[in-house]
Amino acid sequence: MKAYVFPGQGSQFSGMGKDLYENSAIAKELFEKANDILGFRITDTMFTGTDEALKQTNVTQPAIFLHSVILAKTLGSSLQPDMVAGHSLGEFSALVANQTLSFEDALVLVSKRAMAMQKACERNPSTMAAILNLDDKIIEDICAEVTQSGEVVVAANYNSPGQLVISGSINGINTACEKLKAAGAKRALVLPVGGAFHSPLMEPARIELEAAINATTFNQPICPVYQNVTAKAVSNPSEIKANLISQLTAPVKWTQTVQQMVADGATNFIEVGPGKVLQGLVKKISPAVEASSAVLPQNNMA
Repeated sequence: MKAYVFPGQGSQFSGMGKDLYENSAIAKELFEKANDILGFRITDTMFTGTDEALKQTNVTQPAIFLHSVILAKTLGSSLQPDMVAGHSLGEFSALVANQTLSFEDALVLVSKRAMAMQKACERNPSTMAAILNLDDKIIEDICAEVTQSGEVVVAANYNSPGQLVISGSINGINTACEKLKAAGAKRALVLPVGGAFHSPLMEPARIELEAAINATTFNQPICPVYQNVTAKAVSNPSEIKANLISQLTAPVKWTQTVQQMVADGATNFIEVGPGKVLQGLVKKISPAVEASSAVLPQNNMA
């Protein structure tokens, strides 16, 4: 069974999507439509902008979404997923691929999500850190211990066995990193991110995004989406909507998601979008499965 997976923030690079724009009439049309919807030429920043310009939240999230979704659209009839999933932001791309959301509606939601998260970051200076080679339970216990002292620190991204990202207040993350290193973590590395994504500090953004999601039409999908919040197959549009609202303040259960997809029959994971981060994680989680990148089909080149 084929599983299509879609990357999240951090996979952006200068020049992303340019080959699609130049080689596919469908892609060019969709990129231009995105420029109109967003009210600025995001394609200029994606194709020729600096890495610094691409790190701006109002650009990063829509850029990764557009690269992923437009690549998926160019696959045409060869895009035949049995199941889909996306890492954090990538869940919006997955919901376009399985036809729960329209391209236009999802892009508007992604743009609103980026702005809401930016505001939440400015309200509560916060950060995230990657913890390597330490048992999840030890990390969770230390996060709880630091949180009891008055800071906010939670497990945010279960990326693969031995790689868990924590999220919280700056003091909380620094304290937790020291304790985690003392507990035997190989590395506790503070990440260059704008804030504490997938933590309670994103609650203002969640409230803002909830209104936008509730006002958006969610259709019956053509195949299940394995959502970050539950790590289980979901096909009910109202359930998908509720999980998407919860996603901003809940952890991304990527390890559990891939394990469940494999248990449900996935043998071939195809990453649709920039970079190869998810392929690497999939192979660490389930070494026996196939994992590759989607490529623009020759017959779709204009």
